[in-house]
Amino acid sequence: MNPVDPEAKAAHGGDFLEDNPASGRTIARWPGSAAPSVIAALVVLTLWEGVIRLFHVPPFVMPGPLTIGHTLVSDWPLLSRALLVTLEVTGLALLTAVVLGVALAVTVSQSEWLERALFPFMVVMQVTPIIAIAPLIILWISNLKVGLLICAWLIAFFPIVSNTAMGLKSADRGLEDLLSLYGASWWERFRYMRMPSAVPYFLAGLRISGGLALVGAVAAEFVAGTGGQGSGLAFRILEAGYAMNIPRMFAALALISATGLVIHVALSFLSHVCLRRWHESALKREN
Repeated sequence: MNPVDPEAKAAHGGDFLEDNPASGRTIARWPGSAAPSVIAALVVLTLWEGVIRLFHVPPFVMPGPLTIGHTLVSDWPLLSRALLVTLEVTGLALLTAVVLGVALAVTVSQSEWLERALFPFMVVMQVTPIIAIAPLIILWISNLKVGLLICAWLIAFFPIVSNTAMGLKSADRGLEDLLSLYGASWWERFRYMRMPSAVPYFLAGLRISGGLALVGAVAAEFVAGTGGQGSGLAFRILEAGYAMNIPRMFAALALISATGLVIHVALSFLSHVCLRRWHESALKREN
């Protein structure tokens, strides 16, 4: 069994590397220690609360972390329903972006002419502010939830298409020609060459799109401005602002931020699990 290089282990935090005897490499484990982040967050929250109390800042101007936490608990029935609405739109938008984005990336990677024809339209979709077109989309779509979904999907779509297409085109041309020389079919070349090449690119785009889907969902909810049981966190922020209920506004903002953090961590963990045993970005060769 090949031992882990002590210097490499120390450089990666001590517990993030394990042996892979079959390949003679070291597999990077998922960085499980969240202590630095937790400590930094506690310091920031403590300073925040201390400044609020020291200068006697009223809650309707800037609530402290304790006030926000109390509001989260007291208003949880209302905020949790709004959170579920926002999560539903975000999840559906991301799933739709993955399915359609990968399908389009595979299609355009087979034809340079088609790529040049379609990519300008996708770039225009990406750079156009969603706030500017969301009212039109919601006006044209009679179903509000579908309109919100389309708005979130428009933002999350491009990174997956762009990254996946780049990965599919980054396969080693020499090895692909060698497979063709030995009579490999298109599917075999795609499966054994292009797909492994595209996976790291796709996962990178997925991590970007996860946060963008949440941004798109929240932005569309702000534009929609609807109330009732189908209201997301964005509407609750607007509602709290109109009522000058600033602690509830901050509580909803905290939920959005926490949701974005959870999405990022979950997708980063998925990327780590998918790549840790074979891709160079997750493997460290021993000296």
